[in-house]
Amino acid sequence: MNPAPEIATATAAADGMLPEVWRVDRVRRETHDTFTLELGPERPGSERAFEPGQFNMLYVFGVGEVPISISGDPRRRDRVVHTTRAVGRVTNVMSGLKTGGRIGLRGPYGTPWPVAAAQGRDVVLVAGGIGLAPLRPALYAILHRRNDFRNVVLLYGTRSPGDILFRQELERWRARFDLDVHVTVDRGAPSWKGNVGVVTTLVQKAPFDPRNAVAFICGPEVMIRFTAAELQRRGVPLDDVHISMERNMKCGIGLCGHCQLAGVFVCRDGPVFPYSRVADLVTQWEV
Repeated sequence: MNPAPEIATATAAADGMLPEVWRVDRVRRETHDTFTLELGPERPGSERAFEPGQFNMLYVFGVGEVPISISGDPRRRDRVVHTTRAVGRVTNVMSGLKTGGRIGLRGPYGTPWPVAAAQGRDVVLVAGGIGLAPLRPALYAILHRRNDFRNVVLLYGTRSPGDILFRQELERWRARFDLDVHVTVDRGAPSWKGNVGVVTTLVQKAPFDPRNAVAFICGPEVMIRFTAAELQRRGVPLDDVHISMERNMKCGIGLCGHCQLAGVFVCRDGPVFPYSRVADLVTQWEV
């Protein structure tokens, strides 16, 4: 006999809340407060495919779990990479994990960056601070099929030179002839020879055609608002601007309601949204 619908729903939800054990293959310090975890499957056949922009729920046993976007190469199913800041109890403990340790993982969840829909167009990726991590898989996917896209531009801003993520990789990207990379910092240093100012100052001089461009933005809400406004001022329609709204996610599957904003569940309906769909939410203070 088939179970009652409410029992079947509860069972499916419970299964979705069960983490699978993964192995910590590497812990790498990126900045003073940011680190990267590289995870491998504990048992054969547990490899995970994901799309750029999706996230996993990571569970530190005996401590708790947090949603973290995947920051690795989507072609690598045998390795899952997450980059995050140590800002709370779970992530602080997570930053102290050692190679060979164990962590719980469930996912991937969420809507991806619309990489396929951007084919044949200019792509502008705008990242603020830790926001470069969720955008990195999209850039990997674009560079893997570079001939499918027109101009590709990365605009990246941080508070200071010491907060720049993925420094060696940024240098490799800047050395390419088919990718425009521009980095700026809010506060310079005597040794800093690059741009100084907020990342929005880079939008007006970036080499892309606003009539045929798609933009991906990830960063603090205030940076998202002003970047979207600059892109619109440049001539990019807001329907072609996509943002990530990761903040406030908790369960990852829309059960707890922690990330519900005016009828939108960020974890279930996002975290990637067209800006035109959520502009009213993003422009509200502290939403």
